[in-house]
Amino acid sequence: MLVDTFDPIKTAMIVVDMQNDFVASGAPIEVSAARAMVPKLAKALKICRDAGIRVIYTAHVHRRDGCDMGLFDDLHPVVANRDAMVDGTPGADIYSELAPAAGEHVIKKHRYSAFFCTDLDIILREWRVDTVIISGTTTENCCHATAPDAMFRNYRVVFLSDATATFDYPDRGFGSMPNAEIHHATLVILAMSTAHVMPVADMAARVVSGGPSGEFPSRAA
Repeated sequence: MLVDTFDPIKTAMIVVDMQNDFVASGAPIEVSAARAMVPKLAKALKICRDAGIRVIYTAHVHRRDGCDMGLFDDLHPVVANRDAMVDGTPGADIYSELAPAAGEHVIKKHRYSAFFCTDLDIILREWRVDTVIISGTTTENCCHATAPDAMFRNYRVVFLSDATATFDYPDRGFGSMPNAEIHHATLVILAMSTAHVMPVADMAARVVSGGPSGEFPSRAA
């Protein structure tokens, strides 16, 4: 899948789970590489906003009583103990340096994919979007899960190689893995099967001029 140009009216940037519980220093599920790439993602957001590309955020959260938890409490002790990703807590908020601009939406999700049991697809179709740009954390989980779900719904997918990030994996029986290796492997897989993987600089070079965001047509137009 190749995306040579971005039509701002038909493109949306999805910022996946750049929340305090992942990005802040000392966070319960700290992804230090995500914090390190915040300036790059902030630059990508400015490029999109200046061009009139819509921006939409996701936040992975669960209710405190665990009624929407599924199997996450078996996978992650900090989630099971309600030490992270609790809806309505400061840790669930978007990291302040990447805060949504006025009018930008935050989609709450309970699984890795931003499309699973959310209204993201409804919103994108209302906006007549046909191309999504994926950024955020973590590369191989929530960002990766969102990319094929977008492709399955016939959106062209761009995955930003330097505005996504993950953490080191401990040994759970098959050896440990550094975040750079996980990140690289995920990019290779996505480039082969799902998305046009590119750095922010390439994205910027492919954006065509567009009008201000207030001039976007609605589905009813």
